[in-house]
Amino acid sequence: MSQSIIFTNEINQALAQLLSEMDFNKLFVLTDENTAHYVAPKFGETLYTHNAINITIPAGDTYKNIESLAHVWSELGNNGATRRSLLINLGGGMVTDLGGFAASTFKRGIPFFNIPTTLLSAVDAAVGGKTGINFNGLKNEVGVFNEAKAVIISTIPLYTLPIEEVKSGFAEMLKHSLLKDSSTFNKLLAFDFDNYTPDHLLDLLEESVNVKRDIVAQDPHEKGLRRALNLGHTVGHAFESLAMQRLAPIPHGYAVAWGMVVELVLSHLMLKFDSTILHRYAQFVHDNYGAFHITCDDYPALIALMQHDKKSNRGEMNFSLLNAIGDIKINCEASEDDVKASLDIYRDLMHI
Repeated sequence: MSQSIIFTNEINQALAQLLSEMDFNKLFVLTDENTAHYVAPKFGETLYTHNAINITIPAGDTYKNIESLAHVWSELGNNGATRRSLLINLGGGMVTDLGGFAASTFKRGIPFFNIPTTLLSAVDAAVGGKTGINFNGLKNEVGVFNEAKAVIISTIPLYTLPIEEVKSGFAEMLKHSLLKDSSTFNKLLAFDFDNYTPDHLLDLLEESVNVKRDIVAQDPHEKGLRRALNLGHTVGHAFESLAMQRLAPIPHGYAVAWGMVVELVLSHLMLKFDSTILHRYAQFVHDNYGAFHITCDDYPALIALMQHDKKSNRGEMNFSLLNAIGDIKINCEASEDDVKASLDIYRDLMHI
């Protein structure tokens, strides 16, 4: 894996060092409206030295669309970007996903860095080379695999985040712990959101990123093992798309947290995953994330969305499920009856 991942709270120094090692003719910085206001000024001296050109897009996943992508392309083109230019994506997962896609396709590809400013983007979107946008009402429907030249991960930007954003990223850490071992999973279930500072997350964050890093290194283009990282995402993406259709978007991490409840139920029904662990996880999610409210009337729409998931080859519902913690089984096909039963049990576990 060629991607350089730097864990540090000395972000300016790390960025200055990386820029000194790059041969580029123009520097661009992509932010959304929030990171432009709260985070970008912290990099003023480093970016000013290189006459960085700022590109700003609206905040929120609803703007991870082709219009925002075209705006970034236009700003790059109108300001004379060439193949020797460099784009820094400074923001959450929406910015790193869209910015990575813009960089990967502008003039058939220019280099880019990711500096994630949310826990979710640090542990998930900024690492591993997935880029893309939402399209035609579907999550991440269009994109490419292309790694950032470097990723700088720090807990410093997390001090600007509301607790809901921290919980969103923490859900992906829970996923990684289920893919790793019981010790890590138990450690995360004991985490106290009411009494923490971002510094408490630094070691856990690095440990979690390294789980993804190891998997991606073995399967960079999701031909096999990398599909393990889709745990919770077939249902989670369906929840997200349904929420978008309702014009009431939900955070990605919350959707994954709820999606993992459903998929652990499926794991129990299909692979005999330990029901005690399922109930412990479901209780943690209920207590910390609440519930995504659905009724049986939503099942047909959710099933249709799962059948359109990128992992589906012929309209089947394809899942990455667990035999046990640390023992993943990819490419599991579930019937409509199994999915409906799992959604029923999810509603019971979430007290809906």
